[in-house]
Amino acid sequence: MRRLLLVAALCATPWARADFAIPGFELVQTVPLETALGSADVRDAVTVWSELFDGARSEIVIGQFYAAGKAGTPFDTVIERLEAAGRRGVKIRFLLDVKGIALSDAATVERLRAIPNLQLRHIDFAKRSANGIVHAKYLVVDGKSAFIGSQNFDWRAFSHIFETGLLVTEPRTVRQVLAVFEQDWHGKPVRRDVVAGHLVASPAALNPPGVPDSERALPALLAAATREIRVQLLDYVPLTYAKPRAYYPVIDNALRAAAARGVSVKLMVSHWNTEKPGIDYLKSLAMLPNVQVRIVTLPQASTGFIPFARVIHSKTMSIDGQVAWVGTSNWAGGYFDASRNLEVILRSEKMAQRLAEQHEHTWTSAYARPLDINKDYPTPNKGSEK
Repeated sequence: MRRLLLVAALCATPWARADFAIPGFELVQTVPLETALGSADVRDAVTVWSELFDGARSEIVIGQFYAAGKAGTPFDTVIERLEAAGRRGVKIRFLLDVKGIALSDAATVERLRAIPNLQLRHIDFAKRSANGIVHAKYLVVDGKSAFIGSQNFDWRAFSHIFETGLLVTEPRTVRQVLAVFEQDWHGKPVRRDVVAGHLVASPAALNPPGVPDSERALPALLAAATREIRVQLLDYVPLTYAKPRAYYPVIDNALRAAAARGVSVKLMVSHWNTEKPGIDYLKSLAMLPNVQVRIVTLPQASTGFIPFARVIHSKTMSIDGQVAWVGTSNWAGGYFDASRNLEVILRSEKMAQRLAEQHEHTWTSAYARPLDINKDYPTPNKGSEK
């Protein structure tokens, strides 16, 4: 594990602008419209993705769960930049999960298929790994730049959902990301010169050589915490995905152990996490000394209800102001043990403290409220207008 978490020799990135940026890695956000959660020193995903596609010269690879665009939105511009790349001869490989077909917009999928030089492939990840999915959200351009984050290939993720990602130009980590894509694209390991960088992934059984297991890495990081753990998630549900659902103790035990030894745990989740049975586990956790849990509820857009939007969706952590974690997994069973997800671990004081500041900004905002263990929370409305 010590070897896993060593900081690699980093290369400079032409995109880094903020004082907290470290060579090879840039924090990127999507801030929901009409909210006060933005940060002037952090670029948005529309800008970064458009820049990546505009700069592509040979190949773009993309791994996503589903695809959903909408005309006239900022994300529509991103798709246009991808189309332009294909027209100028850039090879594009786009990997979607079979289970994501039902969530995808048919017109968007057909639009992707029509892009010159783009090959679209569906992967039935459930057949490879215990009913899992490709839940990772990532891309690699020219084998030199990568993006990993919570942003789905979805117009809402670029305008109406709070998301966090990383633009990566550190060579070893980019090669790790590309090795994961190649394994999933071909359905078997592809020989590559990959050495450990900052990436960990799941599920362990389907990681290419040189990419360690995130299900082991996360508890190890929590076990090493001495002062403070700050976490922002869509939801926290320590149960297996498969039915009958059983207790998934890997992360829950590590968080409880940290609190028991005096570490301050500040867990922030979306209002979607108030449905049962997740809310019951949150209440159990919040009753422990040294643990605080807050629920974030974002206001609806002035244009009206948007299904599956207006929510915090980031998967980030800061430990002791020294270690940063940015990934694609919700903290629940089925994500770290069965589904394809990617996480980046950075032993960087600058990045860890910047994530902690981001966390505090939302934690103290008007949208965040302490979890009330005595409250009977209503079932959240995620996808209908009723």
